[in-house]
Formats: sequence, C-alpha cells, structure tokens
Amino acid sequence: MTPASAARPLVSVEDLTVRFDTGERVVHAVNGVGLTLAEGETLGILGESGSGKSVTLRCLMRLLPPRRARIGGRILFAGEDVLAMDERRLADHRGRSVAMIFQEPMLAFDPVFTIGEQIAETVRRHEGLDRAAARRRALEMLERVRIPGAARRLDAYPHEMSGGMRQRAMIALALSCRPRLLLADEPTTALDATVQIQILLLLRELQAELGMAVIFVTHDIGVAVETSDRIAVMYAGRIVESGTARDVVRTPRHPYTAGLLASRAEGAPRGTRLGAIPGAPPDLAHIPTGCAFAPRCAVAGPECGEAVPAARDLGGGHQASCLRV
Repeated sequence: MTPASAARPLVSVEDLTVRFDTGERVVHAVNGVGLTLAEGETLGILGESGSGKSVTLRCLMRLLPPRRARIGGRILFAGEDVLAMDERRLADHRGRSVAMIFQEPMLAFDPVFTIGEQIAETVRRHEGLDRAAARRRALEMLERVRIPGAARRLDAYPHEMSGGMRQRAMIALALSCRPRLLLADEPTTALDATVQIQILLLLRELQAELGMAVIFVTHDIGVAVETSDRIAVMYAGRIVESGTARDVVRTPRHPYTAGLLASRAEGAPRGTRLGAIPGAPPDLAHIPTGCAFAPRCAVAGPECGEAVPAARDLGGGHQASCLRV
C-alpha cells in the first residue's frame, strides 16, 4: 500500500451534500463531506448504519436516483467532474474507470443470465472485445479470484453459487476492466468469519497486483484497520475524524471514534462489560443544531450545540471535528 502523494489526487470530493426528498420530508444524508484519495491508496470509511457511508460511495458513480436525490458539491476523478458528466460519458466512467463491489451480490447480479455472460458483457461494452475474447477474459477473472472449477462456474447462474463464491464472482465482475478505483460497500457483511478473511486477503492481493485505489466502507473497525491506509469516521453525514489508520485507532481524538473503539470485543478481558455509546444516531430529517453527536457525548457542553465544529488539524494529516480536542 502506498501513502498519499503530493501530486494531484485520483479522487477529490469537495463539500459533498446529498438530500433525499421523500415528498413528506427532506433527509439530509450527506452534509459537507470532503476527502481525497491518491493512486493505489486505500481509504476506509467507518461508522454506524445510517451515517452516510454508502450514500457517499454511490455518489462517486452517480448511482443515486436523480429524481429524489439532490447532490451538491464537487466530485473530481482524475480532474474530471463526475457530477457534470453526461449520460454517455457516465456510462463509460462506470465499470471502466470506477467499479463497485456491492454489499449483497445476489441483488447485484441479474438472476436470468449466467455469471460468465454478465462478466463478458461488461468487457465487451468497455473494451470492444468479441464474444470469444470476452468469455476468455471472464474465465481469467474467475480463476484470478480463485473460484474452484472456474470453467464450470462460468455457466452457473447466481443462485447456483454459495454466498462466498458469489462475492468472489462480484469481485471478478468489478475488476474485469481493470478500473483505477474500486469501491467496496461492506463486501464481507453477509459472510461468515472464515470467508470474510479470505475475501479481504484476496482484495489486498488484487489491489497490489493491479495498482488500484480502493475506498472500503464498513462498520467493522477490525476490517477498516486491516484494509486501509487512512480511515475516515462518519457520523450523521459528516466526517468527524480522519487520519492514518494507526493514528485514528491508537489515538482517537473525537468522542465518537473513541466510543466505537471502546465497544469492540477484541482485547477485552472475558466477562467484562463492553462499552456502549448511549442513545441512537439522529433522525437525518431533523439533525440537531451544532455537533450532531452532542446529545450522545459524555463530554459535551452548552457550546457544542451552537455551531457545527470545524475540522482541527492535529498534525500528520490527522483531523477531528470536536471542540474538546
């Protein structure tokens, strides 16, 4: 894995906002997110369910429904504004430049086409190969992700494969056109622990082999640490802390990050009660004034409810948005 370079980043997100208009209320899903990612780097986005992680990820490919989602800010990929792309350019961008591993591959694959047909279709669309060459590429990718009996699995339908095999096939599909950026949306959530480890090791090997940048969304701190160069912690649609994986885990500076780390079972003596963050995340249609975490924070004061705290630079790229830093 390589550290962020001083050159122009591969991905630059500036003041990203996402609003979902349900007709009855407006949900403020993402609220001013900014992040950068260098070539070959891995960024882990960590947070509870509903913190805006997956919505942020889907914005990078503009997968949100245009009629309901209002997106603001800028998303630059290799200097090009993704939000300004027309439909034709966007179709080229998806799959070729940026690819995504979805949380549930059974829903991502079309159930009426074989795995091989779906991978080959992607290759033909983006690289213009004929049917035979595209099928050979599909077989090569299934072998690369170490699916046993790859030639036979090429003609299997999604429902004929186990969850772990489907997830490997999803990775093969995402990497079939050798994208520069891979988006992984909690790709190991539905898998058992042994298969999770296998998938994570596979992703690390393929990233090193292909030189991709990766954004990995998870609510599992262990997964974030094992896969990421840097970590961004999200709460209520904002990044509240970011830095190298080492800095964020060893010296958390935001109370929310500290609370997440305290709730882990790893390293806790047997029989001890795990820490827990009191309360629940805010309703994103009615986010409180000031710091959104203040109602759950043990060290919050009256001033925390007055304005959203700005990010404070703690050195070495480590930042936290908290008045108590």
